[in-house]
Amino acid sequence: MGYVDHNLITDESVTYRGRLHWILFVKPFFLSLIIFAAVALLIYALDVNGVISTGHAALAWVVGFVLSAMPIYSAFFTWKSAEFSVTNKRVVLKIGFIQSRTAEMFLNKIESVGVDQNVVGRALGYGDIVIRGTGGSLEPFRRVSAPLEFRRQIQEQIGKSFGPPAGAIPTTN
Repeated sequence: MGYVDHNLITDESVTYRGRLHWILFVKPFFLSLIIFAAVALLIYALDVNGVISTGHAALAWVVGFVLSAMPIYSAFFTWKSAEFSVTNKRVVLKIGFIQSRTAEMFLNKIESVGVDQNVVGRALGYGDIVIRGTGGSLEPFRRVSAPLEFRRQIQEQIGKSFGPPAGAIPTTN
């Protein structure tokens, strides 16, 4: 159970859950490769010059591996701790593990939901969601997976919570 499940209000239920996109791991992966390559080059240079012993080289490899994995671990914790949910009453967005950033907005306070996608984001299925609330509040959340579906789910819940528009002619089947 995550943040959203622990903070549901009376008669509220989650109707849709979103996630951060895997694109979040691309930069940390390349940074890890660079760190690992730098450590490997340093160990090789020290080994060639006879400065480092076999035991110290093994320890250096372990330390280098741990250091190079840190960006990926950090991205994993960010990915795992992020929650994007639409309920029948609110939109709840949370990012962060130790230091978290949350935005909770009642459906009746949402003026618009924007999706910003570049060409790569459109092709890979991620983008930024920008929720504009009454009073001019602006809540952007980056690299959300399937942002168009997330927006559709919000709009669907807003439509359900307010019912049919005034003056609408009921349809009969």
